[in-house]
Amino acid sequence: MKVVLHICCGVCAGGVVERLTSEGHQVHGFFYNPNIHPQAEYERRLKAARKVAKELNFPLEDGPYLPEEWFKEAASLEQEPEGGRRCEVCFSVRLEKTYAYLADCGGDAFTTTLTVGPRKSASVINRVGQQVGGDRFLVRDFKKQAGFQRTTELARQWALYRQHYCGCSYSLRDNLNKSAHQPRGSLSLAGD
Repeated sequence: MKVVLHICCGVCAGGVVERLTSEGHQVHGFFYNPNIHPQAEYERRLKAARKVAKELNFPLEDGPYLPEEWFKEAASLEQEPEGGRRCEVCFSVRLEKTYAYLADCGGDAFTTTLTVGPRKSASVINRVGQQVGGDRFLVRDFKKQAGFQRTTELARQWALYRQHYCGCSYSLRDNLNKSAHQPRGSLSLAGD
């Protein structure tokens, strides 16, 4: 089956692409992340995703970077905690665009790397994915079966850029606020 894989970053992509390929799927990557802030961070993550696509030999399309559309959708949710309603809106924005891309590229199904993140709720992401695409969304929890560990191994092997926050300006703000209150050298790495 041709599966369009929404890719949030290069780190998450490696192990997920391996898993889908081992299940017999043909993977077609789609990098669409208007939530990532600032643009320099977006470019670093896209570059890492391209490196993974080259290493694992799968096509990767990058959607338009339109942060103003994401900010419009997330308006009034800037005080939501990480993992709250803002994240659900963010998942929906990205998966809706991935679902639209599925038709454009002739894919059979779609899914996302988002569930490999240790701080992401696979049940919430899968619920949103099913709301967007019904039975064309492949329900997965890629962090299971040591999935997150595998993504980390590949990231180290390929010297991929590893981010320190989820992606949006609000998660960056919260991460900076949290690190300002932690002892020096103890920055928590989101990596998802």
